[in-house]
Amino acid sequence: MEPLDFSIVFTWYGAAIAATVVSFPLMYKTALGAFEQIDTNLLRVARTLGATEVAIFWRISLPLAVPGIIAATTLAFARALGEFGATLMLAGNIPGQTQTIPMAIYFAVEAGAMDETWFWAIAIMVISFSGIIAVSYWQEVTENKRQGGRGEQWGQGGHGRESFSLSVPDSAVGLFVDIEKRLPSFHLKVSFNTNEQPLGLLGGSGAGKSMSLRCIAGIETPTRGRIVLNGRVLFDSEQRINLPSRDRRIGFLVQNYALFPHMSVAQNIAFGLPKGLSALNIRALLEEQLIAMQLEGLGSRYPHQLSGGQQQRVALARALASQPEALLLDEPFSALDTHLRSQLEQQMTETLADYQGVTLFVTHNMEEAYQICPSLLALEHGLAVHYGSKYDIFEHPTTVGVAQLTGCKNFSRVVFESSNQVQAVDWACSLQVIEPINSELSHVGIRAHQIIFTNDSSQVNTFPCWLAQTVETPHRMTLFLKLHSASNSHQDYHLQAEVFKEKWATIKDEPFPWYSGYQSSAVH
Repeated sequence: MEPLDFSIVFTWYGAAIAATVVSFPLMYKTALGAFEQIDTNLLRVARTLGATEVAIFWRISLPLAVPGIIAATTLAFARALGEFGATLMLAGNIPGQTQTIPMAIYFAVEAGAMDETWFWAIAIMVISFSGIIAVSYWQEVTENKRQGGRGEQWGQGGHGRESFSLSVPDSAVGLFVDIEKRLPSFHLKVSFNTNEQPLGLLGGSGAGKSMSLRCIAGIETPTRGRIVLNGRVLFDSEQRINLPSRDRRIGFLVQNYALFPHMSVAQNIAFGLPKGLSALNIRALLEEQLIAMQLEGLGSRYPHQLSGGQQQRVALARALASQPEALLLDEPFSALDTHLRSQLEQQMTETLADYQGVTLFVTHNMEEAYQICPSLLALEHGLAVHYGSKYDIFEHPTTVGVAQLTGCKNFSRVVFESSNQVQAVDWACSLQVIEPINSELSHVGIRAHQIIFTNDSSQVNTFPCWLAQTVETPHRMTLFLKLHSASNSHQDYHLQAEVFKEKWATIKDEPFPWYSGYQSSAVH
């Protein structure tokens, strides 16, 4: 700096630069940590509600990060002040009385007193570690109390099949999806189209249900393919079209509902309202949504003051308030108890009946899917394996996986014998069926509740059986049956049968063998 006739040594510039260099990294890392702790689902949902990145920062990210920023600023000030400055401020510079530990170590080393040096070095490390342990323990205790209080408050309250090919007319009404998403350990490849009737995406964990919704909402970008909603191209890999989430007009209800914790119920719902509305219109629309979702009187409450069912209804009201052309529901009942789930399923059915847009409902629960969705798309390992009406999928499942999703529990490998008869290899018997079959058949399935017990051993598809074990539920008994001979252990069985307890009372004392049968129409 000297050739420029400028010096920062022993000036206030030097003090400012030194303080910044010492304190800024700590402030930056602490503030960054505050932003990183924000639930990314909050930001994703905000985008689907039409918010710009600037609006998301000022209305969601910054308010939620403020406590961390305040902490960062406080730490930065303390660090900039420094140990020597803090000592001078609080105790003055009294020789022999207010000496700091680093200075004590320095003077001890200069004097060659290594024992004293080690003493002070160990002392400062013990103080540091004690502080870290104390803070960590306090945070853990605080978190446990918070979670415990919340629990007390609300605790009662066929593989390899190609996807279906689609011709997607840009002028058509409805949602058309034909996408492929390649990940290191997962490959999604689905094609389907749907209109105003709710479509259920049914599949086990890891089948690709949620990933499909995220691609449609614009949260994830497919590797290739096309997504068209009511004639608007949302994504097209060939034409390099990829609308951001805020422009897709898609409402997204995620599993944890992603309500903005610093906003009230009314503010959460209003976040999704179209921009430019007058205050009077906003109040009218809010009141309409609160009444429709049975949330009257809760507009001023915050998410942590609501039960799980109330949170779900607020999230649904917020999604609908944005007037989306498509509504994506990602397992909305997964966090609810059985009684509350039943109530909300009925309300969801009524709400969707009045909704004029496209609805995709993701679940792994067959009863939810059957009750809410007239049509279903079954996914296995990222592939669409069966697409049709719920009656078709439950009556004529195309793969063992789909049959399992629909609740079928009994399967056997088969050998083709004729167009109306197969040999069930694992059950060591031949079964007659009604519908003609072909030699490419791989398995046969029988639902547990369709197994009947009879005294007439001459009936078709009737075989002697012995009881291996029973499992009791509140209203039914599950019977594990061994065909043709007595069971050697609890695990030695062929079939599971389900009967009401009234039926169980009439057969449990009957001598063996019993005779179990299945109507030809019940064999899948």
